[in-house]
Amino acid sequence: MAKQTGIITLKGPVGRLSFYKTRDGYLAREKGGVEKSRIMNDPRYARTRENIREFTDNANSSKLLRDALRPVISKIGDTRLNLRITRAMMKVLKADLVNVRGDRKVREGDWNLMKDMEMNAASSLGSTLFFDISQSDTAAAFEIGLPAYTPQDLIAIPEGATHYRITATGVGLDFEQGTRSLVSASTGSITVLNPALPQTLTVDKTQLSGTHFVFVLSVEFIQQVNSVEYSLNNGAHNAAKILGVATV
Repeated sequence: MAKQTGIITLKGPVGRLSFYKTRDGYLAREKGGVEKSRIMNDPRYARTRENIREFTDNANSSKLLRDALRPVISKIGDTRLNLRITRAMMKVLKADLVNVRGDRKVREGDWNLMKDMEMNAASSLGSTLFFDISQSDTAAAFEIGLPAYTPQDLIAIPEGATHYRITATGVGLDFEQGTRSLVSASTGSITVLNPALPQTLTVDKTQLSGTHFVFVLSVEFIQQVNSVEYSLNNGAHNAAKILGVATV
């Protein structure tokens, strides 16, 4: 490891040398590793090329799902959610029984593996909502039935929350075309003080396009001050879960 001792300090690459700053001062090291051209052509790196192709498909597919679910994800305070989605999608890819290793794709894998995934590892839907939820999945709609309940008895309400919102969200994905669609239905803001009446949240499937679908139920906690809504604790207590999946 070379150390810079002159009055001129550099940062970044210069030829095969890379200059960088550490708490011990400015250092320099020679660029290492295998050249890209060798990885892409040498028969000994065939497995590496296979991994690269599958990693690329997984990365693109995971990003498409995250982008589609952005309205839900943006309210979830789980900093590792993106990584967990990528890992879950890799399991889907590895379940592809159609293509050979290196050419396996998420769109050919077992999409059912995405079902029951929690969006917030620290606050699951089951540890947040304690009342029974009914589900109906038909060709035309995905419906969530909410019963009558008392929020203070059957919802884990975090300190400071004055209201909450329950939302059913459906997204459609076309991994080959790179397109997405979204439909949602919400209860609107409900005060934590009053009993809630029965309600049905309906996701209209006819408004979704794509080949792969996920249906998510989420709960968001809000603090309302002078009729203005504020997010509570950066979404740390918000919960969401994939309750249904489908393919065409």
